[in-house]
Amino acid sequence: MTNVVELKVGLHCEECIKMILKAIKKIQDIETYDIDTRLNKVTVTGNVTNAQVVKALHKIGKQATNWEQGSTTSY
Repeated sequence: MTNVVELKVGLHCEECIKMILKAIKKIQDIETYDIDTRLNKVTVTGNVTNAQVVKALHKIGKQATNWEQGSTTSY
């Protein structure tokens, strides 16, 4: 089953982006991913859940919130 996970993540510098890409690539069953530095948005598609992506980002010290809810729900 293909899901689309959209999260708001702080993308402060080039090093942050590299760490996020590395963490996302380790998630099993992803099909595509995109990082929009202008919007601070991470989009991952595949057989993944929000919780899986948030957990991967949390492991590298990044906070993430659901994109559609803006910053009202924090993980």
